[in-house]
Amino acid sequence: MRGCAHSFGPRGGVRYAAVKWPLLSVLLPALAVASPAPTIKRISPLLIAMDQGAEASSLMIETFMNETLEQYGNLQLKKTEELFETPPDDAAEMSLRRAEHGFEEGRTSFDAHQYPDAERKLRAALLEYQKAGSAMTECGHLCEALAMYAACAFERGDQGEARQYLIDLNALDKALELTPKRFRKEFLALRATMAKSRQSELRGNIHVKTKPAGARVYLDGDFQGYTPYTMSTLPVGKHLVRVERPGFRPYGELVELAPEQELEVETEMSPSQSYRSYDALLDKVAAEVARDRPGPALAALGKSLGLDRALVGVVKEIDESHTTELLLGLYDLHSGKKLSFRKLTFQGDEFGQLKAEVRRVVTGLINASGMEKQGKSADPLDGKSGTEDWGGEDQSTQQQKTRPKKGGKDPLDSVSGTEEW
Repeated sequence: MRGCAHSFGPRGGVRYAAVKWPLLSVLLPALAVASPAPTIKRISPLLIAMDQGAEASSLMIETFMNETLEQYGNLQLKKTEELFETPPDDAAEMSLRRAEHGFEEGRTSFDAHQYPDAERKLRAALLEYQKAGSAMTECGHLCEALAMYAACAFERGDQGEARQYLIDLNALDKALELTPKRFRKEFLALRATMAKSRQSELRGNIHVKTKPAGARVYLDGDFQGYTPYTMSTLPVGKHLVRVERPGFRPYGELVELAPEQELEVETEMSPSQSYRSYDALLDKVAAEVARDRPGPALAALGKSLGLDRALVGVVKEIDESHTTELLLGLYDLHSGKKLSFRKLTFQGDEFGQLKAEVRRVVTGLINASGMEKQGKSADPLDGKSGTEDWGGEDQSTQQQKTRPKKGGKDPLDSVSGTEEW
């Protein structure tokens, strides 16, 4: 009763003392500041692939996990890209700088209608762009350089060379706008003709493989899928193929695709030093997760990566139809304590169902651990792990059995129609 600020009078009644509200208004904010703020837990999904088939899907599953964890405001998500440094390709970066310098000089000469000088500088720039694939994330100035070089060839009367460079330009970026302020209308008409020509309809395929598998594949700056990956019926000409995987040096290549060609792009990716240190712990971590016995390896993992919690999983293919088994646990990495755990299988991603399955599993693990979710999802399957008991009777069926019927007794009540004949 001390908080009510009252005392008892001589007849046992309550005599209220004057409450000093101004004082309380000063004290309450101070108390609020003094109370500990909620701790934001740093969390990340980490999957350990046990074979090449699982390796090809592990980064995709991690990506779906990241998208689910982003919904939790009381967690600080650390994506794999943030945990490991990405070593640059120094030679490609240097080539890109030289290419950009040559492009700027070539554009200045081109705008001044000094076409021979512009052609010389742009040719040198294009050679440097050819070596800068690992440092390029999109066509960028390369496409503009191709357009201006084609225009220079057109100005000196070599329409054959101009057409070839326009084919490359249209393959890389068919929608690139060329303005009449910079290019002659006759050249723009040639480009429009090339875009509708029979040669522009020719196609080829590009197959991309990496070691390790599961790297993200980008074509001309746009994400396509995960290695090994095949890109079919692409327009002939130049294309920028780039692959990325967290903790590894990116790889890129400007390729020339010929009609009906089956072009192979294959590379062994180089890991960073931080990823090598992480990789050295994985066998011990995988053993703890597989035995469902968290221990010092998980705690060491959290310390090395600066994480409080992690969704740690062991992934492996269990048959030739690419059925994948996932042992996935949510762990407190300071203590190595298991907070929740699931064992499940995935039947591939033929119909795009993997994302929804991963979301339900992650949601189930978070809810089972007792961590509060921020906001309410419209997904009716949120909170369901997909492993609920199917043997229980439906509640509506129970209600129908216990609800008394009006009128006389039906002679077919309690008869299911499956009795022994």
